[in-house]
Amino acid sequence: MTHKPHNVDLLTLNELESKEINNIIDLAIDLKKEQKKGKEKPLLQNKTLAMIFEKPSTRTRVSFETGMFQLGGHALTLSPNDLQLSRGESIADTAKTLSRYVNVVMARVYDHKSLETFARNSSIPVINGLSDSFHPCQILADLMTIKEHKKNLKKIKIAWIGDGNNVCNSLILGCAKLKIKLSVAIPDGYEPDFDVIKEGKDAEILEVSDNPEVAVKDADVVMTDTFVSIHNANSDRIKKFLPKFQVNQSLMNKAKKDAIFMHCLPAKRDQEVTSDVIDGSHSVVWDEAENRLHVQKALLVHLLGV
Repeated sequence: MTHKPHNVDLLTLNELESKEINNIIDLAIDLKKEQKKGKEKPLLQNKTLAMIFEKPSTRTRVSFETGMFQLGGHALTLSPNDLQLSRGESIADTAKTLSRYVNVVMARVYDHKSLETFARNSSIPVINGLSDSFHPCQILADLMTIKEHKKNLKKIKIAWIGDGNNVCNSLILGCAKLKIKLSVAIPDGYEPDFDVIKEGKDAEILEVSDNPEVAVKDADVVMTDTFVSIHNANSDRIKKFLPKFQVNQSLMNKAKKDAIFMHCLPAKRDQEVTSDVIDGSHSVVWDEAENRLHVQKALLVHLLGV
C-alpha cells in the first residue's frame, strides 16, 4: 500500500497546521464568492468522493455531495448495508478496496476508533464527517462564519455553553491552533475529553467552568449544541443542563452587544436555545449551515492537492 503523510487525512483538526486552516478558510470564502457569481471552476473534475454514513445526515450529506457536483466531481453515498461491512468484511479491507476506486472518502460514524482504522488502511485522504469524539468539518465552517462576521479571528472570544461533546472537542483544537480565546461552561461530569482540555490549556486559550454567565462575559461569539442526541429523549440527562445552560436572551445580553449566536444544528428549540435567540438578529446559524458547503469544497481541494 502507498503510504501517505499524516496531514492528508482530517480526523480531528490536529492534522492541519494553523496556516493550512487559515488557507482553507480563505479559499472557502473565495469559492463562496465564485459560486454566488456563477463562476465556479471544475477544480475536482474526474474526482470521486465516497461518502459512508452510519448515522443519518442532512447538512453533511447534502453539502459534500453538492460541493463535489459544483466543482465538477462525483459523489457516491454508501451505508454499511451497501457494503460488505454488513456481512463481516473488515474495515481495513474495505478501506484498501475503496482506495483503488475513488479519490477521497468521507465517513460519518459512531466510533472514532473505526475511523482511525479506516484511515490507517487507506491510501487516499479520509475525512471525518462526524464521529463520537470529533466534528472537524463543523469547526472549519464555524471559523469561516466567524471570520465573515468578525473579520479578524485573532482578537475574539468564543463562549461555548452546554455539553463537552464532539463539536466542543474540535472547537477547542481549532481555537488552540489559531490562538483564539475560548471559555466553556459545562456541567460537572460532561467535560470535553481530558487530552483535548490539556491541549487547550497548553495553548493558553481555554477556560473551563460551570458558569454560563462567566463564560459569555465579553464574548464575541456564543455557541451551543444539543444537550442530548436528537434521537435521545433522556430526561435525566436534560435535567443536568436545564435551565442553567440554556442560551436565552438574558444570557445573550451578558455577552458583547454585537455578539453572534451559533449552533451547528439540528437544534432542539427551547431546550439548549430559545426560539427568539436562534431566530433573532444575532443568530448566524443559517450562514453557518451554508458554510459547510463552501469550507468542505475548500477542504477537498486542499486534501486532493488541486
